[in-house]
Amino acid sequence: MRYLDMYVNNRFVKENVFLKTTPEAKALPTFEDAKELLPAPFWEGHDRAIACYWKAWQLAFKNLRKPTSDNGFISNYIDTAFNDCLFMWDSSFILIFARYGNRAFEFQKTLDNLYAKQHEDGFICREIREDDGGDQFHRFDLSSTGPNIMPLTEWEYYLNYNDKARLEKVFPVLVGYHLWLKAFRTWTDGSYWSTGWGCGMDNTPRLDKKYHESFSHGHMVWADTCIQQILSAKLLLQMSDVVGRRQEMQAFEEEVALLSDLVNHKLWDDDSAFYYDLWKSGELNQVKSIGAYWALLADIVPENQKEKFISHLRNENEFNRPHPIPTLSADHPDYQEDGGYWRGGVWAPTNYMVLKGLHIAGYDALAHQIASKHLDHVLMVYERTGTVWENYSPENVAPGNPALPDFVGWTGLTPIAVLFEYVFGLKPNVPHAILEWDVRLLDAHGISGYPYGNDGILDLRCEKRTSPNEKPIITAKSNIPVTLVVKWADGEETLKLG
Repeated sequence: MRYLDMYVNNRFVKENVFLKTTPEAKALPTFEDAKELLPAPFWEGHDRAIACYWKAWQLAFKNLRKPTSDNGFISNYIDTAFNDCLFMWDSSFILIFARYGNRAFEFQKTLDNLYAKQHEDGFICREIREDDGGDQFHRFDLSSTGPNIMPLTEWEYYLNYNDKARLEKVFPVLVGYHLWLKAFRTWTDGSYWSTGWGCGMDNTPRLDKKYHESFSHGHMVWADTCIQQILSAKLLLQMSDVVGRRQEMQAFEEEVALLSDLVNHKLWDDDSAFYYDLWKSGELNQVKSIGAYWALLADIVPENQKEKFISHLRNENEFNRPHPIPTLSADHPDYQEDGGYWRGGVWAPTNYMVLKGLHIAGYDALAHQIASKHLDHVLMVYERTGTVWENYSPENVAPGNPALPDFVGWTGLTPIAVLFEYVFGLKPNVPHAILEWDVRLLDAHGISGYPYGNDGILDLRCEKRTSPNEKPIITAKSNIPVTLVVKWADGEETLKLG
């Protein structure tokens, strides 16, 4: 069908260089070709974890695709592995673990294909068809786009590779998309709405029963969407400092202040110490969803509320289930022990989000505890089934119901990024030439060929210890100057490498 052209042009989209980029024509590497270029972890006594790590990469390399003349993509990419579409939500999380394989394949360019499909008003569809390159949804479909976490993915890549040139290219694209959401996904008070599909958590029972749980906005203020926009705005402000465009970002500074105040006053319930969605009636929906924990990552939780809010993650009647963290609190009547997709299922991306938020909040011990327990369950299911799954049961050592197998896909987060960052404790900040190693394991462990920036390759080893208080014996080698900050229960030491 043909429609009248009602686009209102976005000035930032005019800077989108991806719209006119010539498609690349590079051969795709195989896993066998790439393996020697991937970081190689070791962990004494944990062969199962190492086997699952390599299985995740093997599955990832099977999902590499090339652009075609029919779809108009511009870069080789990693497929979402869900249907025949490239997903915004999934790709953003996939690239968080895939960045560790950048020496073997430029995974980050996967997002270039989404950027190349940006509309002139800033819109980017959340699913792009891989056969013809078309949007899966009309831009004004209630479920057409989101969640807006591409700035998080690009910032994480920048912290690992210090690629200012890429930031300069993606910055106007991300600003344009953020402004589209602000124009078309807000209520009169500046709060945001979405849908079950649009927020990525399809069937979470958040809406008033008279609305469709997956396809309606329910005239509701959506807590996770509001908080993701705060996070997006904050990250775009940081990017603007790097690329020298802060003077254009006053509206983003104002939105951070407005939304942070709104979330903490309208969506916070002091009695239960939790953030909820706000129904049209003015009532909080009292549904404890994992989506509330974007607040830790966006760093908007007031200090005097932080401990109570985080305590829900320790509560065995809520989020501290045998396999943490269910996406719906276990005390909700619609919670399902087999996961029920987003009615209690344990998902790698939302777990990763919570772990990162806990780190930002200063709760590294809890992050390590949850990460270890989550990884252990994923590994037990891997041992039983030989693969990794789309999501997992919160109560049993089993995949979720329903769940797709061989899901790399974003489940590669757990055996790769969660292992490196929250079990081993390695967190890079390449722009400041720092690598933090928060040592909590007692077993000997480490990584050879750890990528650090475009040129850095590090070999890292921690010897076995007898207690958390024992100073780690570290052997580290780098081909470039790096400051390695080693932390453990009783101390901290700075080592100069390179």
